[in-house]
Amino acid sequence: MQRLYAGVAMAAVVAMIGGLIVYTQMPRNSDPFAACRAGAVGGGAIGGPFTLVNGDGRTVTDAEVITKPSLVYFGYTFCPDVCPLDNARNAEAIDLLDAKGVDVTPVFISIDPQRDTPEVVKDFAANLHPKMIGLTGSPEQVKAASQAYKTYFKAQPAEDEFYLVDHSTFTYLVLPGTGFAEFYKRETTPQQMADNVACYVDAAQKLVKN
Repeated sequence: MQRLYAGVAMAAVVAMIGGLIVYTQMPRNSDPFAACRAGAVGGGAIGGPFTLVNGDGRTVTDAEVITKPSLVYFGYTFCPDVCPLDNARNAEAIDLLDAKGVDVTPVFISIDPQRDTPEVVKDFAANLHPKMIGLTGSPEQVKAASQAYKTYFKAQPAEDEFYLVDHSTFTYLVLPGTGFAEFYKRETTPQQMADNVACYVDAAQKLVKN
């Protein structure tokens, strides 16, 4: 049974990666971000509206959360290693960007609403970076947000509260007014991420001025 779950998870991740690779093959004519593209060509197929609950228990929309360039990550607080490491990497990239004078918001969206209450995600985010926004929601809200960003998650069968959740591990760069711009894999370093995000932000600012 465990092999079956692993197989389903792998198939979902492969399908998602395949979809992202398609973006790298799309024409880049008239693309203002062409010089910055590292992994994908942005478009409406990834990202979109969501309604979630912030750490103060207030229902918020994507328009209220993505007010600045943002690094969005889907994970869960009980994650034993991957999520803390990925979000710590994102936090380090945020500090590098701050040093460049580039203001970017790290966003953590829980895919484990059963355990991740608003208070839990608020503490998790605050412990990683003072600028990080923690979000959770109802199972339906979380599922809708995950589907918008083409992420995968599935809780493993368990008889107690100490279950694990299989999930994808991409970090998404989202620009206000533009939407999804880029995704970053786990092996992307904080410096690589910071440099690439800065490229997008600079290109976006030039686009607004023109």
